[in-house]
Amino acid sequence: MKVQIINGPNLNLLGSRETNIYGTETLTDIENWFFENIDSKEHEVNWFQSNHEGEIIDKIHLCIEKYNSVIINPGAYTHYSYAIRDAIASTKIPTVEVHLTDIYKREKFREKSVIKEVCISQVIGKGKRGYLEAFNLLVDYL
Repeated sequence: MKVQIINGPNLNLLGSRETNIYGTETLTDIENWFFENIDSKEHEVNWFQSNHEGEIIDKIHLCIEKYNSVIINPGAYTHYSYAIRDAIASTKIPTVEVHLTDIYKREKFREKSVIKEVCISQVIGKGKRGYLEAFNLLVDYL
């Protein structure tokens, strides 16, 4: 399996950002943990983070020729980026949406995901383990 993992805005600040909500692990810590828990010889995985919507869309488009699956944590773009939604829908690549926290138990504005409907699944509230669960969902799906 070839999977592109895409992390959206402010996830580069994990470890120092709202540690009471997100904990003290950095995105790099989570990435390293993830690679320690998969068979990277059997699967090709690329990890990416951007604070820019257009860069995220470009990365999704590049997946058409390079990857057969996507894991995306769109961050705050979850709630309003129809452009990211359309990019996922247009590529027709199996995609799983991931969130470290349970977006349905936080602020009211976080309860809506415009991304969810174009993904094969959504994994929420499981912290870093959500990435691994999303990965395993894609392995089973493919």
